[in-house]
Amino acid sequence: MQRTVESVAQFGVLAPLIARPRTEGGYEIISGHRRQHAAELAGLKTLPVIVRNMSDDEAVIHMVDSNLQREHILPSERAFAYKMKLEAMNHQGIRGDLTCGQVGHKSRDLIAAEAGDSARNVQRFIRLTNLIPELLDLVDQKKISFNPAVELSYLTVAEQRDFLEAMQDTQNAPSLSQAQRIKKLSQEGKCTYDAIFDIMGEEKKAEMDRVTIKNDVLRKYFPKSYTPKQMQDTIIKLLEQWQKKRQRSQER
Repeated sequence: MQRTVESVAQFGVLAPLIARPRTEGGYEIISGHRRQHAAELAGLKTLPVIVRNMSDDEAVIHMVDSNLQREHILPSERAFAYKMKLEAMNHQGIRGDLTCGQVGHKSRDLIAAEAGDSARNVQRFIRLTNLIPELLDLVDQKKISFNPAVELSYLTVAEQRDFLEAMQDTQNAPSLSQAQRIKKLSQEGKCTYDAIFDIMGEEKKAEMDRVTIKNDVLRKYFPKSYTPKQMQDTIIKLLEQWQKKRQRSQER
């Protein structure tokens, strides 16, 4: 926001805001809230605005499209943006010759095409809106990966709270296979805290097979000028020398 304020102070607002007239008077900003706030902070008295008559559905679609063009957007923001746009488009597209399902599929396809995404991915993002806020926050923080989060979205609210507690108690993030197994338990009516805890408490094969050495531990053995690649090459070279020495010792 500070960078935006500095740019607005120097060059003004280059892209006009979009607003619509309010029935009670005045105007409602549809897109450009950040630019409007930056203009206030920069001390501008006026800024360019394009005023259009829009229905509620048209306003939602325009607002969502504007937000989806941002360079950085959280998974939760994309999820609710897709959901809002889908609901608005479905509301607009209800016709007597189409079922609700057909309208939904057509809308998802159009959203996907406009966002440069796949219709399946649009639906998967919308699934995230079924997560409780605490789990959705963990997705935004990248503490739960996208694919496992989609599977967890099928759990009931009570099951999601049990999962959150089990995740905290085991201090483990779910893998895709773990999330799928927990989802299956939910479908079978067997998704209890204890069952989730047992799954989340398992050691992941990748973690069992992986050796991790912290950077600060390695750094004390190398010159400060060494890059990670140089450190890796040196370690491999020393290990090869050690292996040859062991082999010679065994041959004696």
